[in-house]
Amino acid sequence: MSFFKKLHSFFYPEASGERARDTKGRFKSDDKKTPNVNEAYKDGKKPKAKAKTKAKRGRGRPKGSKNKPKK
Repeated sequence: MSFFKKLHSFFYPEASGERARDTKGRFKSDDKKTPNVNEAYKDGKKPKAKAKTKAKRGRGRPKGSKNKPKK
């Protein structure tokens, strides 16, 4: 890790993703009145969404189908 990346991560830490809980142990919700802070997470930042993988597609029509090439 380079010096500048360490410096950047020191001043701008990544979101931990750990949810905040109330006194009964239930998850807290976000207060919509404060747009800058997300109370649902301990550090106040929502983690970045993970990239979705593309669903694998089938390999065409099965053998014996009615979609045969014309002769």
